Amino acid sequence: MEVFAWAAHHWLDLLQSAGIIGGLFFTATSLRIDARARHVANLLTLTEHHRNIWTSLYQRPELARVLDERADVEQNPITGAEELFVLLLVLHLSSAQEAIKQGMFLAPDGLRKDIHGFFSRPIPKAVWERIKPLQDQDFVRFVEEWRSK
Repeated sequence: MEVFAWAAHHWLDLLQSAGIIGGLFFTATSLRIDARARHVANLLTLTEHHRNIWTSLYQRPELARVLDERADVEQNPITGAEELFVLLLVLHLSSAQEAIKQGMFLAPDGLRKDIHGFFSRPIPKAVWERIKPLQDQDFVRFVEEWRSK
């Protein structure tokens, strides 16, 4: 009986507390949904940039040598267009790595294999070695670790 008497006396406090708790649950749910939406938006943006860079490879036949595993960079030096293409991919990868590090999205399953495959080719490998000293040390460690496996 005392509980009912106390509740009758403090009904306004109980109602306010229930409203505050409900508001906190609503806010937590909204934040969780918003975070998922941001992850998807970030992934879509990154995918769009990735597609744009790789589309240039297929639209410009002079860049096909970038993916040639037998490209001889000594006999046929790397062209400015090839170097720019690789540099754009490195900048894109750097942005993706930072977004992964910041928890903006998860690394795709095939990223390690993709990095290893790309940087094992002669032109990307040579360009990477040339621009590596200009890159952020965390990013260099990331690429070196993932390209060696």
